[in-house]
Amino acid sequence: MLTHSATLYLATVLIWGSTFYAIKFQLGEVSELWSICYRFALASLLLFLWSSWRKLPMRFSRQQHGWMALQGLFLFCLNYLVIYYATGMLTSGLIAVVFSSIVLMNIFNGALFFGRPVERRSLLGALLGLVGIALVFWPELQKLGHDSKALTGLGLSVLGTYIASLGNLFSSKNQQHQLPVIQTNAYGMAYGAALMAVLALCSSGLPDYSSKLSFSLSLFYLALFGSVLAFGAYLTLLGRIGAAKAAYTMVLFPLVALLISTLFESYHWSPQALLGIAVVVAGNLIILAPASLWQKFSLVKTQSG
Repeated sequence: MLTHSATLYLATVLIWGSTFYAIKFQLGEVSELWSICYRFALASLLLFLWSSWRKLPMRFSRQQHGWMALQGLFLFCLNYLVIYYATGMLTSGLIAVVFSSIVLMNIFNGALFFGRPVERRSLLGALLGLVGIALVFWPELQKLGHDSKALTGLGLSVLGTYIASLGNLFSSKNQQHQLPVIQTNAYGMAYGAALMAVLALCSSGLPDYSSKLSFSLSLFYLALFGSVLAFGAYLTLLGRIGAAKAAYTMVLFPLVALLISTLFESYHWSPQALLGIAVVVAGNLIILAPASLWQKFSLVKTQSG
């Protein structure tokens, strides 16, 4: 299971890291709200087709549909909506810094709502991850200053991240109730897309679509890889290793996005950014190290003291 979990972890980081570049082809001609709606509607359709082909059970109780709708509302709709508004006020780098705080939010929300113990190593790893990401994006953090618009965007980013964290908890709860990830995501994304369509109609008017091939190809990539596969991998991982450890993918995938930016957008690495990566990797090792290794380290430390 450890090897399989590592594969899920790596897939989540690599795919979500690449979606930053794919999203660029979604911007400009089509309302972002409709673009998000299309993404999750298509992802939901793909999951329903897969479930039908595999003859997976699709009948659930009203109560179970309610839990799936909550997951869709918080994980596939509201968080994207709030982060979308924040992007008009902050750079993507700053939003990446804020969103990486979901690691800490998952730890404390798990303790608050589910009574889960706060592991010292998870907390230490999360804090190191945040410090590392802050170092990578430090030039953008310095520009924040006292700009009221930027501060509003910062508040929205925190709110969007917290909503996503609650969505993580709903998914964790659904898996505890033995709701399968694939079917839950199929319905959850459908509910999220439906609500996003209502919000898009109210905000942006009738649906619009771009005739550019790049728009359709990037939409398909975001739906299949960024939503079906990445969310499937991440939420499965969440059920196996817990929200605190799984959420560390949110710290790592901005680094993948920067690597892609280096290849295609001439991003230049500073010594400070490289130091930040080293700190992030250290935090990742602390969080994902086997419990037996951590116990041995604690025992050695106690004996030496």
